Amino acid sequence: MLIRLYALPEPSRPGGAEFADNTVVRKPIGCEHGLLVAWVQAEFGAGWASEARVALQNRPASLLMAVQGGQPIGFVCYDATARGYVGPIGVQASARGTGIGGELLRAALEEMRTVGYGYAIAGAVGAADFFRRVAGAIEIADSTPGLYAGRLQDRR
Repeated sequence: MLIRLYALPEPSRPGGAEFADNTVVRKPIGCEHGLLVAWVQAEFGAGWASEARVALQNRPASLLMAVQGGQPIGFVCYDATARGYVGPIGVQASARGTGIGGELLRAALEEMRTVGYGYAIAGAVGAADFFRRVAGAIEIADSTPGLYAGRLQDRR
């Protein structure tokens, strides 16, 4: 899906990166990287953990996380699968539907716009309606599976 960073929709709720329940969207610091990657692997699998590692190795890091009570509850990467790509994005099951996913996506897209991207690509999207609603994303014809064709599969 294609996202026009110069024409992002306004957030559906006012506010910034801090929620009433003390959830904060921020970048992890160095000592949190291993813990965060382990959490991503446990919640979402080895593939997304691999992309989280790549995003954390970028300088500056291209991963944001949502933290609540000292624990991660969501994350988003960009420039991990490929330059200009946003994702993966994941929120733990107990926190879905709270707006945290949208806040994470908007924060990543704002960072991408700030560093000079005009567009972002969301590939292998599982929740197209979410990307349409939050970011005004549109389908890219004939783009599936795109660069994901022939990728390694976890056969465990």
